[in-house]
Amino acid sequence: MRTTSEQRWVLGLASVGSVMVALDVLVVAAALTTLRADLGASAEQLEWTVNAYGLSFAMLLMTAAAIGDRWGRRRTYVAGLALFSVASVACALATSLPWLIAARTAQGVGAAVVMPLSMGLLGAAFPPERRGWAIGVFSGVTGLAVLGGPMIGGAVTEGLAWQWIFWINIPVGALAIPLALRKIPESTGPTRRLDLIGAGLITFAVLGLVWGVVQGASAGWSSAEVLGSFAIGVSFLAAFGVWEGRTAHPMVPLAFFRNRTFTAANTAGFFLSAALFASVFFLAQYMQAVLGSAPFKAGLQLLPWTATLFIVGPIAGRLVDRVGERPLVVIGMALQTLGMFWISEISSGSVQYVELVAPLVITGCGISLALPATQSAGVGALPREAVGIASGIYSMTRQVGGAAGVAVLGSVFASAGGYLGNGFTRALAGCGVLSLLGALAGLGITARRSTGGQVVPEAMEEVG
Repeated sequence: MRTTSEQRWVLGLASVGSVMVALDVLVVAAALTTLRADLGASAEQLEWTVNAYGLSFAMLLMTAAAIGDRWGRRRTYVAGLALFSVASVACALATSLPWLIAARTAQGVGAAVVMPLSMGLLGAAFPPERRGWAIGVFSGVTGLAVLGGPMIGGAVTEGLAWQWIFWINIPVGALAIPLALRKIPESTGPTRRLDLIGAGLITFAVLGLVWGVVQGASAGWSSAEVLGSFAIGVSFLAAFGVWEGRTAHPMVPLAFFRNRTFTAANTAGFFLSAALFASVFFLAQYMQAVLGSAPFKAGLQLLPWTATLFIVGPIAGRLVDRVGERPLVVIGMALQTLGMFWISEISSGSVQYVELVAPLVITGCGISLALPATQSAGVGALPREAVGIASGIYSMTRQVGGAAGVAVLGSVFASAGGYLGNGFTRALAGCGVLSLLGALAGLGITARRSTGGQVVPEAMEEVG
């Protein structure tokens, strides 16, 4: 089946928004040493240039997906692009770290709108038999943006100034917004009232849980702040579950989580993002702090990792529709586990860059296989009319995982001596552990079977 012109426009423009959002997750990683010098920031404060974005991103994903289903996915998507672009201007104009962190928070709000709605637009535009391919392309370019963030950030920081890593969003947004309004058809989800109480409960639940995670390293995991934050998050999450089970118009029907593939894919996505975000965060700094590379060179040194997406990513997207998601998730995460443990082992002593190339390639192949498969399983496990909220849940799970990975392994990094001790060795080994947990979670994704010539997940029948 060939794609139509309309479908190609949807895929292209949804991918543009996703790239903008994903690129800014870790584009600051290569500029951290420059920010530390220019703005007088500590290592803990620098983490907040990443975590502030991830926190607001994670908090509002499900609410944004629900709003898009009700008020129109295209209209909501364009509003998110506009907010993201305006917040990028604020980031570029920042003259202090608090200002930058506040602007990054606003960026995260825009990102929370863009990401689930871009996936929702894809789900509405492509039928099930082509959705795996479309999500494979979408995931490939999104993953490339995450992995390419340090290289692009390094090139811009070294060649121009760190502010330009945010200025580059403006022309892209200015071009994408009118094209989206013209080329993307409007779509909505099931007609139902907006669950404002559910939206508030899940927002505060995520805030409490993620705040506890990101503050754990600096305040102490047994501190009153962190334990209280976790308690608040769990309380709101429990209240959300009770409310969703009783209300006539739930934001998230709890029956979704009886779907084995949906639950397993979201769990795998959590660990995948935790390992991915943390590994990019630490490897970009490792190249600079240990190997002595300038920011742009550090980004280039990660190319054996990032370049695999050009080769393996498109292949993985096609394989999803042929063999199903489970083998790609498990094999991909297992390869990433191997690569991360390998890098951790050799980083404990004196190492030459050439020794890192092979494990970087293995890790890149792993993430290139697992990323589109996990996303396809998370969104495709539910009926087509539920694709909007499914994408919101999956996106939220990934962002919480990313924030948790950076925060928890940041604590491991600091406790092992940081830049002057075995911090990198321990943190990268932690990435290996997270990847292994993702592979184990991937085993829960159900196999596919053929029905009338169409390959579909068996678990789809669990939520009629």
